[in-house]
Amino acid sequence: MNARSEKKQAKQRAKEHRALALQGMREGRPVTGPMQVHIDITNGCNAKCITCWDHSPLLKSPRSNAWKGQRISLERFLEILVQLDALDSVQAVVVSGMGDPLTHPQVYEMLAAVKERGWHLTVLSNLVAADMDRLCEVGVDNLLVGVHGATPETYMAFHPTWTERHFNALCMGLRKLRRTETAVRHVHVINRDTAHELVQMVRFGHLFRAQRVNFKLASLDGGTEDCAVTPEQVQWMLEEGIPAARQAAEEQGVHTNLELFEKQVRAWADSDLVTADMESIGCFMGYVYSRITVDQEVLYCCNTHVQVGSLLEHSFQELWQGARWQKLRDSLAAGRFFKGCERCGKVEQNIKWNTRFGGALHDV
Repeated sequence: MNARSEKKQAKQRAKEHRALALQGMREGRPVTGPMQVHIDITNGCNAKCITCWDHSPLLKSPRSNAWKGQRISLERFLEILVQLDALDSVQAVVVSGMGDPLTHPQVYEMLAAVKERGWHLTVLSNLVAADMDRLCEVGVDNLLVGVHGATPETYMAFHPTWTERHFNALCMGLRKLRRTETAVRHVHVINRDTAHELVQMVRFGHLFRAQRVNFKLASLDGGTEDCAVTPEQVQWMLEEGIPAARQAAEEQGVHTNLELFEKQVRAWADSDLVTADMESIGCFMGYVYSRITVDQEVLYCCNTHVQVGSLLEHSFQELWQGARWQKLRDSLAAGRFFKGCERCGKVEQNIKWNTRFGGALHDV
């Protein structure tokens, strides 16, 4: 079978599973497994991003070195893939970590194992630790690169332990990726240190041929609140920064999520630390997505406060079909959201499912 036929079949399977997911949403109980599973393979990170909930130097209660040293073994990772394969629903796997997955010593074997199963592979990384030859060889489908700054000065403000050398390493990696078929998306978390560079970030994306440039307001907690955007920055972004960035994107043919980002900024302006209006959007993740942490906890979504159970005690399928997961689905379908939902990390995906479903689950 040639590549075009394989891609056509994959699109058809995805269409069929979307239909089954929507059926489950209407019936109030899933009739198939998740389409996408996110696996964290390490808690370790080579950076200390200023807004990070796990590694920021601003945290009032820093993570222990023992926690930072945790990672999934290759053997256990392969066992998890076997469980996911048995669901016959998974279309895509995201490999990341509470740190950077490319710091894991066996990450490239893990990525290859995902690709061998024919699944769409997304990797989240800052790219600085990457072995670019091996990364390009694996054939990652989507690479979400944490950039967080279009100039060395802003990049170093967001990464306070890094230097211009790290920025140059990032640029070298991005330059090499231009020669591959990997769809590279630049991710910019916007806080007080980065808010002024929206236009430059679009131009940076054009320079390195990013498939898309994503902007996201920083989700802040645990001591990182002090690096939030200021009211003056919010006003400037809404009145000048976002319109100018949108114009630059149109002129240079760069795809962005500026429309969604503007909604995030307006939600923030209305209520500090809120980046997602989940009351109107609704949550659909309990029918299509899950996340597995390094310590084998299965999360309902990317919200670490919403845990379903442990793979050390149950299989993934038992948890997916079990009472705990269903209770969480019922709660969210009734509009009862959890701590952290106001800063939803899957807001863009939820908006897409809201459109497919015809509104929020709790509106039906």
